[in-house]
Amino acid sequence: MQKVKIMKHDEIIEILKKKIAEEIISQPNRKILSDEPLVSSGLIDSFHLVDLALIVEDEFGVRIDDTELNSDFFNTISQLADVITSRIKK
Repeated sequence: MQKVKIMKHDEIIEILKKKIAEEIISQPNRKILSDEPLVSSGLIDSFHLVDLALIVEDEFGVRIDDTELNSDFFNTISQLADVITSRIKK
């Protein structure tokens, strides 16, 4: 895993919005709100959670454990960005 520069929370959110729209749901013009439910709304299913975890690891150098891939751990981009931010700072 490569060392990733410290990013601001808002930067992480924008990257996640873009990656989810383009790579996960294949709707590049879709505007996803930072507080929009991803998992509980059905926008992202359990298969896509694995893809999202891989994107997080590739983009930010942060590992999301398999046990964390659920709506209890994160359900919005903002919640996921919180996790990423806290782990980048370690």
